[in-house]
Amino acid sequence: MSLSPFNLILTLQSSNLIMCPDQNKVTSPITTLNHQFNIHDLGPTYYFLNIEFLPHPNGLVLSQSHYIHSSFDSSVYWSVVGALPYTTITRPDIAFSVHKACQTMHTPSTQHWVNLKHLLRYLKGSILHSLLFRHSPSLSLAAFSNADWVGSPSDRQFTRVYLIFFGTNLVSWSSKKQPTVARSSTAAEYRAVADTIAELLWIRSLLAELRIPFTSPTTLWCDNVGATYLTANPIFHARTKHVEFDYHFVPEQVLSKHLRVCIISSTEQHADLLTKALPKARFKLLFNKLNLVSRQSLRGAIEEEDPSG
Repeated sequence: MSLSPFNLILTLQSSNLIMCPDQNKVTSPITTLNHQFNIHDLGPTYYFLNIEFLPHPNGLVLSQSHYIHSSFDSSVYWSVVGALPYTTITRPDIAFSVHKACQTMHTPSTQHWVNLKHLLRYLKGSILHSLLFRHSPSLSLAAFSNADWVGSPSDRQFTRVYLIFFGTNLVSWSSKKQPTVARSSTAAEYRAVADTIAELLWIRSLLAELRIPFTSPTTLWCDNVGATYLTANPIFHARTKHVEFDYHFVPEQVLSKHLRVCIISSTEQHADLLTKALPKARFKLLFNKLNLVSRQSLRGAIEEEDPSG
């Protein structure tokens, strides 16, 4: 498929990021914008919004090593926890731990401090771990949805999790405690599926705006048989009538062929990494599936620039 080239401009407050298909043509949009605004061309992007952009022969590496090194005051609990969520932009491997830490922000105990310091030691020890976006021939979307129904015994609210891949690259992820209580694991998983589909629809809309069309359904993987069955057979009965009507747009999307919800075994569930604490071997296995790499292993292949300079 051949598309005419176009430019993208990302604007946030006083910062602009211009993306062009040809580096030699980047001056054209800058010249156009200069007619209305006072713009300074700072050259290729290496550091933007506390994220390091490191060109790689096979794609792009995103890192926050400088942010991690300079942003944490380990003497103030709420300050550390408040800075952690931004770190998950390039470190999905800590999303579950950050999600748990945020729940104890107002009333931390001694054990919470111990857990937080353990997380900080992990971050400092893996400070060069980065998110690699590889050139991928595939333009398909795939998602993993999961829920932890009994993970919060104090209030019985469940956590829903999703991972979304575009081709081979992880592009969206979330681990979030829900404000409602699910009466069964099927209800919790079904609501997680609904939230995942909402995110998928937004991503599909964004990609359509970027002129990337989809001709085949998006695959969503779920490890709960009951929730998977309900997406294609939304029959109301005593066991499912308590699920909000809002979530029944799921079968509508399935019937419209926009996506398909498929069962997957728990051993192949990538979203487990953001759902619960895992044994070391299981953690490392899923870690490697998220395109997280160490910059040490890429040394010599990436162009690095000191963000302070």
